[in-house]
Amino acid sequence: MATFTVKKQQTKPYDGQKPGTSGLRKKVKVFQQEHYLANFVQSTINALPADKIKGSTIVVSGDGRYYSPDAIQIIIKIAAGNGIGQIWVGQDGLLSTPAVSGVIRNRVGSKGEKAYGAFILTASHNAGGPDEDFGIKYNTENGGPALESLTDKIFQNTKNIKEYFIAEGIPDVDIHKIGRSSFSGPSGEFSVEVFDATEDYVNLMKTIFDFEAISRLLARPDFTFCYDALHGVAGVYAKRIFVTELNATESSLLNCVPKEDFGGGHPDPNLTYAKQLVKTMGLGSPVPEEIPEFGAAADGDADRNMILGKKFFVTPSDSVAIIAANAVGAIPYFKNGLKGVARSMPTSAALDVVAQKLGLKQFEVPTGWKFFGNLMDAGMCSICGEESFGTGSDHIREKDGIWAVLAWLSILAYRNRDVAADGKLVTVEDIVKLHWQTYGRHYYTRYDYENVDAGAAKNLIDHLVKHHSDLDGLNKIIKDTRPEVAEVELGDEFEYTDPVDGSVSSHQGVRFLFKDGSRLVFRLSGTGSVGATIRLYIEQYQSDRSKTGADAAETLAPLVEVALVISKMEEFTGRSAPTVIT
Repeated sequence: MATFTVKKQQTKPYDGQKPGTSGLRKKVKVFQQEHYLANFVQSTINALPADKIKGSTIVVSGDGRYYSPDAIQIIIKIAAGNGIGQIWVGQDGLLSTPAVSGVIRNRVGSKGEKAYGAFILTASHNAGGPDEDFGIKYNTENGGPALESLTDKIFQNTKNIKEYFIAEGIPDVDIHKIGRSSFSGPSGEFSVEVFDATEDYVNLMKTIFDFEAISRLLARPDFTFCYDALHGVAGVYAKRIFVTELNATESSLLNCVPKEDFGGGHPDPNLTYAKQLVKTMGLGSPVPEEIPEFGAAADGDADRNMILGKKFFVTPSDSVAIIAANAVGAIPYFKNGLKGVARSMPTSAALDVVAQKLGLKQFEVPTGWKFFGNLMDAGMCSICGEESFGTGSDHIREKDGIWAVLAWLSILAYRNRDVAADGKLVTVEDIVKLHWQTYGRHYYTRYDYENVDAGAAKNLIDHLVKHHSDLDGLNKIIKDTRPEVAEVELGDEFEYTDPVDGSVSSHQGVRFLFKDGSRLVFRLSGTGSVGATIRLYIEQYQSDRSKTGADAAETLAPLVEVALVISKMEEFTGRSAPTVIT
C-alpha cells in the first residue's frame, strides 16, 4: 500500500467564487488558474462538520466535460489531505447528476458505508470545451444540492482562504478501470473506488417503472422511438436502459457518445439547440418522410429533458402536469397515490389545476431543486417540475431527465395497453390534447436573453419593480399597447417561506398577475458563467375547451408585445430579439 504525506499549501482568495443555484460555473480557463479549484474544494470541506467529513465517503464525478479528468485528480488529493476516508468515482469519471443523487441515497459500500456527499463536476446545459464552461457543485447527505445556508458558508470561506491541504505521494488514479486503489496517510487508510456508472441507477429505475410494459410498447410495429443525448453523459445510461434493458434498436439513439465538448454543440434540450432531434421529429424543414412517434433529449448532465411527439412539442410545464395526472395508474412507484406536487414559480399553473382536481397538496417554490428537496424530505411532495426542462420525483433529490422519459413511455404504454397491434396507437399528441380537454390549456412561452450586461439586467429589473407602485400607470401603458390584454391586478417580487424549515427566499422574480389569470414573470438566471441571463415567462390560461387548439405564438403575441414594452427590453439590453424562444 503506497503512503502519502499531507502538504499545507499557501494560497490567496479569488473574487467571485459564489455558488449559484447549481454551484460555481465559470469558463474553463478561470478554473485552470493556479489554486482556483483547490480553493473552492477546500472552502467547501471547511464548511462541512469536521466530525462528519473526517473518514467519510465522498462521490466525485460529472458529465465528462473538458477539464473533468484533471479536476477529479485534484479533488481526490485534496480529499485525502483533509482526512476523508474514501472517494467513489463513476467509471471514466462519468455520473449523471440524478445518478449521483441516487448513489448518495442508496449505494452501500463493501463495508456497509454510504456516501456523505458529492462533488459533481458539471455546468449542466452550458457548452463545454477549452474555451467554454466548467462547473462544480456540492450535494449533501440527502442527495440534493447544498442549501443556501451551506453555500453561504462556502462563499465566505472562499473570501478568506489562506491555505488548503493536499496529499503528496498519491499518483493519478486510473478512472477508466473499475477497481479500488488504497493508500496510507496520516489519518489512516484512504481509498478510491471506480465503479460502474450505470448499475445503481438502472436498478433504481427498475424499482419505479414496469420495464416489461415499456418493452412491449417499444416492440409495437407502429411505435418508433428516438433519444438524443446531445453527446452528454445521458448517452451512457441510454445505451444501457433503452437498448440493453428495453430492447430498443441502437439506431434509436442519437449523439449518445459522451464528448468533452459535446460534439461542439450546446447540450441544452430545447427547440433551438437540439437541432437534429427537432428535425428528426418533423418540427424543422424539410420534414422527413418517416418520423418517430416519440422523441426525447437530455442536457449535458442528464437532469433535464425535452419530450416530443410526431411533429409535436410538449412544453415542460404541460409535461409535469401530465405525468402527475397519469402517475398513479401508469407508474408502479406511485400506485398508492401522490403525497403532493410542486412547481417552480415561473412554471405554468398547469400542475396547479391537476392538483386541484385530484385533491393534492400543491406548492409553488423559487427556482432551484433544493426547495423541492425540503418538501420531499418532509414527505410532502411526490412529483415536481420546472419550466426549464426539469422534471422529477422523490426517488432522488435532483431533477432526472431519463426518469421523465421513462415516465412518458410508461404513460404511453398504459394508454395503449388495450390497443391491438393493428389498432390506432394513442400518441403523444393525443395524450396532451386529451389533457387540455380535461384540465384546460396554459399557453406558455419563455424568452431568454443570454449574456446580457449584468448592470443593464439589474437596471431592467429595478425598472420593473417601480411599476408595482403605479398599477394605474402600468395599465394605461398596456391599454395603449394592446387594448385586448387584461389589466394587471397585482405586481410583486416573489417571496417564499419554506413550510418545512421556515427559511425565507426573497427577490425571486418580478411578477405581473392579470385579471384573466395571465402572468408575466421576469427573472435573472444564475446558471450562466458570464454576464446575466434575463428570462421572460409569458402565460395565458384558456379554460374554454373549444379554444385549446389555437397556435401558441399567435395566442400569446399580445402579451409578448406588452411584456417587451413595459420592460423596455431593447432599450435596456440593446437586444431586438431573444437568444432562445421556448
